[in-house]
Amino acid sequence: MAQNNTTNQLTLKGTTTIGVTCKDGVILASDTRVTMGFYVAHKAGKKVYKIDEHLGMTIAGTVADAQKVVDILTANAQLYRINLNRPMPVKAAARLVANLLFTNRYIPLATQVLVGGVDNTGPHVFNLDPFGSLTEEKSVATGSGSPVAYGVLEDKYREEMTVEEALPVIAKAVNAAMKRDVASGNNYNITVIDHTGYRELTTEEKSTLLAKQGKLN
Repeated sequence: MAQNNTTNQLTLKGTTTIGVTCKDGVILASDTRVTMGFYVAHKAGKKVYKIDEHLGMTIAGTVADAQKVVDILTANAQLYRINLNRPMPVKAAARLVANLLFTNRYIPLATQVLVGGVDNTGPHVFNLDPFGSLTEEKSVATGSGSPVAYGVLEDKYREEMTVEEALPVIAKAVNAAMKRDVASGNNYNITVIDHTGYRELTTEEKSTLLAKQGKLN
């Protein structure tokens, strides 16, 4: 019961974040609105973070708690690369975050995160709740805008898609959530992680994706 209550509190805080796996990579996306209740505290908040060249993470919930998790994972991913001379596997990164959240379960870090990336076993996206529950997903959305985003993902997303094919779907899902959820909005960010590394889409690329949305209807 406590877990459901905390999860509901996170949902009320706002945000839309999305993670999907494709044949050739992973896409992570989010809106940029940061809210405090009914107050818009920031219009260009960062919710998708680079952890390593092959690894990224989205955040939802309390900003301070989420940023602490980002910092801890980033430091450990860099240490792993230095000590073992190879990148941290995506599942190992997700498990590290799960252990961190579980260790703090009595005073939970009020955040829900997605950890996604590409390693020698392929593309992966993991969903973690504030208590450290860990599930691997093909497509997942978090935050108050997730019901709207899921409507688009369930209709348009297919597991066999390439990154290029899936990008307009993700843009449509985030944009739909921004239009229907008051706690999501202002702008959105999309990141692609594939064999070439971690890359954030430019403003021009995002505008092109929005123009393609009409073809998805």
